[in-house]
Amino acid sequence: MKNVQKGFTLIELMIVVAIIAILAAIAIPAYQDYTIRSQVSEGLSLADGSKTGIAEFFTNHGTLPTNNASAGLASPSSIGGNYVGSVTVANGIITVKYGPDQNPAFGTKINAKATGKQLILSPTASVGSVAWTCKVTGAAKPLDAKYLPASCR
Repeated sequence: MKNVQKGFTLIELMIVVAIIAILAAIAIPAYQDYTIRSQVSEGLSLADGSKTGIAEFFTNHGTLPTNNASAGLASPSSIGGNYVGSVTVANGIITVKYGPDQNPAFGTKINAKATGKQLILSPTASVGSVAWTCKVTGAAKPLDAKYLPASCR
């Protein structure tokens, strides 16, 4: 009578475990970058209100506003969220700061790799409209380019 093998051998199980470990080693860092990128996108959502205020100010006055108040916006410490600490307007340029900034209630859930980093939205004013460009250069603590949302690359 012949013995029939049932189940997997030890080497087959070890190969499967090794393959899973290799896949996990690749997937976990990629997932962390994706998570940070989604957190950074909150800054663009919060900056949309500032974009509107700046565009309206430019349409009415022909110049860019000098600060949040002149753009008709709340103070920088009043604009924030789970990941964004503040949104500041200076001469039409919007600076989004990630992590706790002026108001300790904002930015507390941001990943440590993006804490304290900045994203700058720079306006290009033309007749009747304002176009926006995302930048990290010129920021005191620039955000890593790999964390920029797709609309900023």
